[in-house]
Amino acid sequence: MRKFNFVFINVIVMISLSTELQSQTVGTILNTSDSYDGYTLFAPMSNTSTYLIDNCGQVVNEWQSSNRPGLSAYLLEDGSLLRAKNIGNQTFTSGGSGGGVQRFSWDGTLLWDYEVSSTTECQHHDVEYLPNGNVLMVVWESKTQAESIQAGRNSGNAPSSLWPDKIIEVEPNGSSSGTIVWEWHAWDHMIQDEDASKDNFGVVSDHPELIDINYPSNDNSDWLHVNSVNYNPEFDQIVMSVHNTNELWIIDHSTTTQEAASHSGGTYGKGGDLLYRWGNPQAYDRGSVSDKKFYAQHDAKWITEGSDVGKLMVFNNGANRSPGTSYSSVDIIDPPVDAFGNYTLPTNGETFMPSDLYWSYEANPNSDFFSSNISGAHRVANDNTIICEGVNGRLFEVDESGNTVWEYVSPITNSGAVNQGTTPNQNSVFRCTRYAASYAGLSGRDLTPGNVLELNSNFSCELYHTVTGIDRQEYMPIQIIMNPSTNQITLTEINVNTWLSIYDSVGRLMFQKNCSGPSVGVSTSFWPTGIYHVTAITETEQFHKKVLKL
Repeated sequence: MRKFNFVFINVIVMISLSTELQSQTVGTILNTSDSYDGYTLFAPMSNTSTYLIDNCGQVVNEWQSSNRPGLSAYLLEDGSLLRAKNIGNQTFTSGGSGGGVQRFSWDGTLLWDYEVSSTTECQHHDVEYLPNGNVLMVVWESKTQAESIQAGRNSGNAPSSLWPDKIIEVEPNGSSSGTIVWEWHAWDHMIQDEDASKDNFGVVSDHPELIDINYPSNDNSDWLHVNSVNYNPEFDQIVMSVHNTNELWIIDHSTTTQEAASHSGGTYGKGGDLLYRWGNPQAYDRGSVSDKKFYAQHDAKWITEGSDVGKLMVFNNGANRSPGTSYSSVDIIDPPVDAFGNYTLPTNGETFMPSDLYWSYEANPNSDFFSSNISGAHRVANDNTIICEGVNGRLFEVDESGNTVWEYVSPITNSGAVNQGTTPNQNSVFRCTRYAASYAGLSGRDLTPGNVLELNSNFSCELYHTVTGIDRQEYMPIQIIMNPSTNQITLTEINVNTWLSIYDSVGRLMFQKNCSGPSVGVSTSFWPTGIYHVTAITETEQFHKKVLKL
């Protein structure tokens, strides 16, 4: 495992900032030339607006809703905003409660307003836009106490209503309606070893593909608390973060709804059973507390950009890692999966591999970085990591070595924007997303920087954009090897300080890295077939070459 510990220090090297830097409490605290060039989307939890800012914290677009977020928000490739909304469901009152999903055009016109909210179900936390235009939603559904006991729930830990999670896929139609075209229910994949007279009886440790209805053993209605959903188009799989079991789960999306309710069918032959899980072997009775890796984690997702494409990233909140010790980390695991999406399964009482993390970022001292709940992280094309320390409204970016290269603190509180120099509170942000300047959703948009969000700010900041205005050569001294059997591009004979970028045919940035040679491998597992454009920028020249993925 690669692990990095770093002290947060404001070093004014390669930074064009004014002397007011030391007095900054909100807005952009740090912006260096090593920060990934792009625009950051975030939706303050106490506010009804969603903001897109540049790296200096200047607003380039704002979307206004009548509802606070519930909770995630995404900029789509057509420039529209997809966001979950909180409508104040009075039955499902746990953290993350939403109740609906909205889509706004770039100019703020409400295009779609769909609700999943009643006394028996409620959307919460996260949504995911699919390539076919449908939307995945995380939804609580209600089971009575009698139903949960019959399913094998210990009667001493059976609340008046239990809220197992389901994932639904909605096909939007009209301005406020949709059709559920696929669904998966955790309730269909239970096991318990406490009462042979009840449903789902079996040996928990013999069935890691199933969910122990008695883990964790508490009387919380919000039993599982799934807080994220993410889709892998190559494998047609879904990963979710399951807060209360301290795990991530992967399921098969290729199934029909009927197959998803069973233990067979779909591409992987397992129906809706878990294809893979990781983070806490205690949840399937194959480990002890010492085997636990995740602690109330959020935002499990596949990495889709940079050199670690295909691995899984999680914001590990880190509450109560050990008695008296709580700190957050951003963790990457490298799951044992083949090119077709099949996972190596444990046998003979073993746990799901890998045995340890592939990469982890934490602060030094580790207590300097902690968010007890919410939060998220993702990789961008130059292998930097964008992190949302949600409770504190702190958004920041680290490079591969863990150095902080950009930092921003949301000035938006439940009473509005605060003055510069004020220490904010109640400025939480669920997540943030950095979009490359070349992202399709930004093409042709007016990105003229507006004002910063904080009040009474005289902070100065320099934006660092991709190198332009140098000679462009239609030949490439770097050697490019496409290997379709391993889904990898290898670039060799790289000179020192060469900035490599790969774009798809519509201009989306797929990979970007500052390389010092002699070679670099780029995974193309998630990339569709087609033409890609490779550019290499040196201090004096820019080279270009087209490559074809078959």
